Amino acid sequence: MARILRAAGFSAWLVTGLCSTTVLGAPYMIVGNDEKLVWNDEGKPVMSLPGKDNVLVVDLANPEDPKIIANLPLKNSVVGPPANIAIDPSGSMALVADSVSVIQEGEALKQVPDDKVHVIDLKASPPKLATTVQVGKMPSGLDISPKGDMALVALRADNAVAVLSIKGTEVKLVETVPMGDIVSQIAFTPDGRHAVAVKFPAGKASLLDIGADGKVTYNKLDLPTGPWPYNVVVSPTGKIALTADNGNSGASDGSVDTVSVIDLEAQPPRITDRVVVGDGPEGIAISPRGDVGVAVILRGSNASKKAYFYNKNGSLAVLKIDGKAVTKIKEIEVGGLPEAAAFTPDGRYLLVGNYLDQDFSILRVNGTEITDTGKRFKVPGHPASARISPR
Repeated sequence: MARILRAAGFSAWLVTGLCSTTVLGAPYMIVGNDEKLVWNDEGKPVMSLPGKDNVLVVDLANPEDPKIIANLPLKNSVVGPPANIAIDPSGSMALVADSVSVIQEGEALKQVPDDKVHVIDLKASPPKLATTVQVGKMPSGLDISPKGDMALVALRADNAVAVLSIKGTEVKLVETVPMGDIVSQIAFTPDGRHAVAVKFPAGKASLLDIGADGKVTYNKLDLPTGPWPYNVVVSPTGKIALTADNGNSGASDGSVDTVSVIDLEAQPPRITDRVVVGDGPEGIAISPRGDVGVAVILRGSNASKKAYFYNKNGSLAVLKIDGKAVTKIKEIEVGGLPEAAAFTPDGRYLLVGNYLDQDFSILRVNGTEITDTGKRFKVPGHPASARISPR
């Protein structure tokens, strides 16, 4: 969540509704539920001590009737973009960033940066925690390369990017790349040769080069996005990237905000458009078919109920993508404080996590037409982040 702790494990697992011989099918979704932070009627954060967070593995064989097949007690956080989870291209492992903890300080509770990434073995029956890696302060948005051999992790409290090597479930910190500013999210291009990182206080999208040897280089190529870019996604074609620009307040404030369009084929890459989408875009996703995307709009849904811009529910700005042209074509109401949005691998469904409602909206996709099925998928916690398997 954008406005908390701006600058700055558990090793057991349990299973619900799964016998020890069940084999994980595809597609599936990984969900991180954060039970340390909610908002009261005045829009003030209410914290709890760690111990109740969980990470779910959800069977999406029938996307209109998801089934929880594993529930792992792993700490994770809504502090950060809702992209704190990544699944490797083979679907055999997942990474979960553990960015923030809560400690007792006197009579008050206080958020402090954590430094861990959890590695989940999805080939195990049932899925389980394989290991936990220390990567640097406040790991947040992350992504796994198209080859599945490396990951990049935004280290918000270190102003840097962590580079991880991946061999099955063996994950190691290889290097840390200084970025000069706070980074919140990173996305690889489909060819794996580049990545886009967003620096939200600086209002920039930064381009990283990745060599054949896996060496990551930041050549100081920064592009001016809209105010406070917080999340980024690259299209399946690799032609464009979209950033979710939270706006001057870095949160929902009643004023419209934008999605910036980056032309990645231009020499050098550049911002070619800013699309007005609504108040407080945070989650962002593009369909695997590449013709439609969504920006998840907070719309004041965790603000004070007395605020002029308060709405009980957030929304989706639906974006038609025609080559490099991006146009908002409609808005769909979802639930309270929507965060993550993820398309199924065939592009026919979209699931959106509603943090305050503790559920997912299930939407059907037909070309660029997205409609709400009216069905909700209830989860045992507040969904802070989610990813769907690539196949």
